[in-house]
Amino acid sequence: MPKQLSFLHAADLHLDSPFKGMARVPEAIFKEIQESTFVALNRLAETAIEKQVDFILLVGDLFDNEQQSLKAQVRLRDVFEKLRRHRIQVYMSYGNHDYINGNRYPIVYPDNVFVFPDETVRSFVYKKDGQQLAAISGFSYQNRAVLTNKAMEFAIDNERIPFHIAMLHGSVHSNTDHDKYAPFYLSELQEQHVDYWALGHIHKRAVLFEHPPIIYPGNIQGRHRKESGEKGCYYVEMNEKETKTSFIPLQAIRFEAIAIDIAACHQIHQLESVIQNTFTAKLDPGPQLISLLLTGSSGEHRQWETEGMITDIIELMNESFIERVNWLYIYQHRLDKAVNHTEEMLKQGEHFFGELIRQADQASIQPFVKELYQHREARKHLKRLSATEEEMIKQKAKEYLLQELLHHGGESV
Repeated sequence: MPKQLSFLHAADLHLDSPFKGMARVPEAIFKEIQESTFVALNRLAETAIEKQVDFILLVGDLFDNEQQSLKAQVRLRDVFEKLRRHRIQVYMSYGNHDYINGNRYPIVYPDNVFVFPDETVRSFVYKKDGQQLAAISGFSYQNRAVLTNKAMEFAIDNERIPFHIAMLHGSVHSNTDHDKYAPFYLSELQEQHVDYWALGHIHKRAVLFEHPPIIYPGNIQGRHRKESGEKGCYYVEMNEKETKTSFIPLQAIRFEAIAIDIAACHQIHQLESVIQNTFTAKLDPGPQLISLLLTGSSGEHRQWETEGMITDIIELMNESFIERVNWLYIYQHRLDKAVNHTEEMLKQGEHFFGELIRQADQASIQPFVKELYQHREARKHLKRLSATEEEMIKQKAKEYLLQELLHHGGESV
C-alpha cells in the first residue's frame, strides 16, 4: 500500500485581534473586521474537511497576545471539536504572542489536538490505519522570547517512519524586518533530514526552499495595510516520490494598498471617476479595506486636501461602496511624496520654516488633545488614538500649516 498523507499548514492566526486604527470605520464594517479572524479560522476547518486531510499544523501565535481572550480559546476549541468529528488531528505550538506562561486561563482541547508543551523539541507520531506514517516535531514558547537557535535540535529519532515534518516558529538570521526569535540559517534547515519545514512568525507567505519545502504560510487574515493581499494556508500532499504544495486563501476581508495617478485631474469631480475606474479594473471580489495613495499630485491637489475636498469625495464614494455585498471601504488616504517635496527642501534650511518643520517632527500631539480626553463627557465617547493615527493627524496639521504660510507669505522664504 503506497505511503501518502495530506495536511494543511497555517500559522499566526492572531484570533480576536484588536485591529488597532480601525475603530473609526462604520460600525457594521467594524463588526465584520472584529469577526474576520474567526471567519478565516472557520474557513481553515472547512477546507480541511473538504480536502479530507489527515491533520492540520498550527505553528504559533494562534492568539493575538499573551492575555488570550476566553472568547478566542472557546471558538478555537469549538473548531477543534468539529475537526475531531471528521477524524482530523491538529498539531499546534505556541509562539511569542501566545506563550504558555502568559495564559492565565488555559482551556482544555479535545483529544485530537496535540500541543507541544514546552521549549524542548519533541515529536508526536501520526498513525494511519495502525501504521506509523509521520513524525511531527516542534516546540512551544514558554516565555515571550526564544532567542536561541532551535534548528539543530530537530533530530530524527526513528528513520523507519516514512515522513518527518518540523514546526518552527522563528525567523531567518538575515531578516531585519521582524523581531528575531528562534533565529536560524536556511542552510541549517536544508541539512536536516526533514521532508517539510512548517514555519511561522512572518506574516508574509514565502517559499524559502522547494526541496525540501521550507515555507512560511503567512497569517490567515490581514490586520493592516502592510498585511495586504491574499492570506491563508498551504495544502500539502506527500508521498514517497514527491511533495506537492498549493496556497489556499482564507481571509474574510482583504487589505489592499492602491496607488492612483491623479496628475490629469484638474477638477475635483474627475478624481471620483479616476478612483471608480481604477477600482473596477483592479480589485477582485470580496470585502476589502483600502489604503489609497494618490500619486502625481500638484499644488492644486494639495489645496483640495487642505480644504477637505478629497476627504469629502472619498466619504461620498465610501457611502456607495459599503452598500455592496462585496463591500469596499477606503479607510485611509494620502498624497504621494511629491506633496512633501517642498517640506523636505524647507526642512534643510536654517530659517523659520526649517526650524518650524523640525520642531513639528519632534512634537507630540498629546498636549494638544489632553484637555479633550480629560473632559468628563467627551472622554466617554472617545477612543485612544493609535500611534499611526497620531502620526497622520500631526502630518495633516503640518501640511495645513505650511500650505497656509506659503500661500500667504512664501515669497519671503
